[in-house]
Amino acid sequence: MSLAGLFSSRWPGVALFDLDGTLVDSAPDLAAAVDQMLEHLGRSPVGIDRVRDWVGNGASVLVRRALARQTDWEPAQPKDDALFNDALAIFFHAYEQINGQHAVVYDGVEACLAKLKGHGCKLAVVTNKPEQFIAPLLEQMGLDHWFDLSVGGDTLSVKKPDPAPLLHAMEALGGTRGTTVMVGDSSADIDAALAAGLPCVAVRYGYNFGQSVDALGADAVVDSLAELL
Repeated sequence: MSLAGLFSSRWPGVALFDLDGTLVDSAPDLAAAVDQMLEHLGRSPVGIDRVRDWVGNGASVLVRRALARQTDWEPAQPKDDALFNDALAIFFHAYEQINGQHAVVYDGVEACLAKLKGHGCKLAVVTNKPEQFIAPLLEQMGLDHWFDLSVGGDTLSVKKPDPAPLLHAMEALGGTRGTTVMVGDSSADIDAALAAGLPCVAVRYGYNFGQSVDALGADAVVDSLAELL
């Protein structure tokens, strides 16, 4: 299905994209920063395969999952705030140095963004990644010139799966629920789009906590963004 097919043969006026796992495979960078953090704390590294399953809810949850060494860590669980605060600071310092070094743009991304821009679509990144890391990564990947706006996990007081970041980006770019689409790789993205009342596309190649995205309720599920052209 092309993106035009979601809007009765019209291309969307606004397209919102998740970043990690949708536009860019950033897991190698994130895993390197997580392992540096753990080693600094005297703990053994976990490696990229574990980290891929932990990405998607922002840096704070990623660090808590790494400390707990489990994917199903939930924010309501008791936590050691002193340890967490130290770990998060170490992670941020490590990731700031590594951000973009090992990441790659997924196949089909550039073609999709170019097609959308060619149809006059306004583009935004809506991610749970902290704001400070978005622009450097987009610039390093050569994607920054495509986007009119970026919304990070700390831009507002809430992050995905809350719909507010999507609605914020949509309204800032002059979109409406009838002209805006969300593209992401995880339940956080799809749940946010469903709550916002926006059509959404899920990609199978990203990070969804080790689970399939096919049953999340997206309007379309693809193996490459090139399938949307």
